[in-house]
Amino acid sequence: MEELTFRVKAHSENPTKTVVKARTFKMIIDEPTDLGGTNDGPNPVEYVLAALSGCLNVMCHIVAQEMNIKLKGVEIKISGALNPEKLFGKETENRAGYKSIHVEIKPDTDTDKDTLQKWIQTVEARCPVSDNLTNPTPVHIALA
Repeated sequence: MEELTFRVKAHSENPTKTVVKARTFKMIIDEPTDLGGTNDGPNPVEYVLAALSGCLNVMCHIVAQEMNIKLKGVEIKISGALNPEKLFGKETENRAGYKSIHVEIKPDTDTDKDTLQKWIQTVEARCPVSDNLTNPTPVHIALA
């Protein structure tokens, strides 16, 4: 299969609010008021968790169909812990990003536990967003 390239375009509306266009969709990224934002949308790290949940949902259904699992739906709960010191310019050895992300997926199905264990392992192995979060992905930032 040929490689796919995805693109977004963004501009700042104010120091904390970013307007992003992906295809014909507009997303608002902002910080909560307690972090100096206007609370007009989720913040960037919340979007990371949201992207992971969306990708996992798709993969849950694709893999279930491939495994002949009757999946009515999934409930996905995700949390991530990060230390904001580096973000705010403090000297620290902490990473700027999430130290860990915890995901719970509750499938609505009558399928047995052994089959579901194989299913969730396959979902995790094939989810592109999970892969990007788990493995180093080169990011090149340059002036335009």
